[in-house]
Amino acid sequence: MTATRRSRQKAKKARKRNIWFEKVMALLAIANLCLVIFDLTYIPLRDFYLRNFVTLTKLYDPIKGIAPNPETERYLITVEQLKNQVNQTGLRSPQAEQLLLELQSLSAQMIENNPFDLVNESETLERIESEMQTHIANPSNQNQSGANMGNEAAKQAFQTFWSQTYLTQQGWQEEIQFYNQEIQPLIATNYVREVGENGEFVDRFWIIDLPFISIFALEFFLRTYYIYRRRKGLRWIEAMMWRWYDIFLLLPFWRWLRILPVAIRSHQSDLIELEPVQRQISQGLVSGIAQDLTEVVFIRVINQAQDIINQGSFAKMLSPANPDSYIDLNDVNETTELTKLLLQTTVFRVMPEVRPDVEALLRHNLDKVIDGSPAYQGLRQLPGIENFKTQLSEQLVTQIYQLVYDAVSAALENDPKAEELMERLGTNFTKAFSSEMQAEKTLERMQYLLTALLEEVKVNYVEQLSQEDVEDIVEQTRALRQEAQISSSQLQSGR
Repeated sequence: MTATRRSRQKAKKARKRNIWFEKVMALLAIANLCLVIFDLTYIPLRDFYLRNFVTLTKLYDPIKGIAPNPETERYLITVEQLKNQVNQTGLRSPQAEQLLLELQSLSAQMIENNPFDLVNESETLERIESEMQTHIANPSNQNQSGANMGNEAAKQAFQTFWSQTYLTQQGWQEEIQFYNQEIQPLIATNYVREVGENGEFVDRFWIIDLPFISIFALEFFLRTYYIYRRRKGLRWIEAMMWRWYDIFLLLPFWRWLRILPVAIRSHQSDLIELEPVQRQISQGLVSGIAQDLTEVVFIRVINQAQDIINQGSFAKMLSPANPDSYIDLNDVNETTELTKLLLQTTVFRVMPEVRPDVEALLRHNLDKVIDGSPAYQGLRQLPGIENFKTQLSEQLVTQIYQLVYDAVSAALENDPKAEELMERLGTNFTKAFSSEMQAEKTLERMQYLLTALLEEVKVNYVEQLSQEDVEDIVEQTRALRQEAQISSSQLQSGR
């Protein structure tokens, strides 16, 4: 008893260690998947990360081969130089004037060259132009209230904005604040990406992904080795396929497929409960293929049955067996033995149990016969005749039942002569029945009727399948399975 308890405690501790290992590996897989999702969405969402997580973009841009666009970077640097120059010498200084002229030229070049198109961000330049034109054309401003749309209008709007006259009239602080809030963040989103020797954009995510892949590869190898050693007769490739879904954690491409092993690992380690989702997916798949699969299988079975009938196999089944061609494996006539066993069970075990019911049925029918007899109708008025009828019925029923029971019992006793007669009866009956069935008209009629019946069943059953709600059937099956599991659990707890 002590050894058993120790064994259970040891197994319990092993399970705890195993579940903690599974949790750690599942959390590691989740972390890797989060990095994969971040990497896949970094380029489309870089503007968001740049606005809210500047430090993050500085760290991750080199991973994606991203560098500031030289043209837009020069623009931003020149604006910063202008800010410093205005703080030192004022807006009206010759140095500030020189920087403003340079910004007018850089603005025209940016609109003309569209450096945003290199990374498919032309809509950002269009937004910059729209913001500047809308700001310059504001009725509260004095210049360019009737500016035309298009590149020339955008160039004119920037030329107006980067002028001493405009900035002095509208106020340097207010206008540079507009630039800092509306224009500068949009220009700062532009970038260029390195292109590798293969003509594709450089992507160094493998540097981050490689440690994870190495850990998962080592784990996969150890799991495969453990399964291979524990399961006798299992080949190495079969042991690898035991946890086939973990292979997606090792692929340096199609990384989004890692969601499959992550979900399975999270469910196995009890981090999340996916049973309802799994049940719903299974039900959807079963519902989708159950009708077609059932129809195909059923029609295939019916067609094979029709082929058997039409090809003459049905006639061979009805023909008497040829003793020379029939192979007997045990020198026993199974048909006779089965018949005898069935009769013995019925006579010696079933009939004693149902004797009251059989006698009641016989008594009821005998009373009906006597009541309908003209002789009884004439004697019915005599005193005591009713009791006589009752006694007569009881005696007749008892005697008839006992007579039949004794006759059958005697026939089933160990009597070689009776067995010989019974076997002869069965053989002659089979021969007579087969001979009669082999008659040409009878056989053809039976084959036609059976084929027609199968055809009607096939048509009607397939139509019924098309009208049946397969999802309801799946739901009923699942409910029955749950009830069976509950009942099994209750039985085990009761023990």
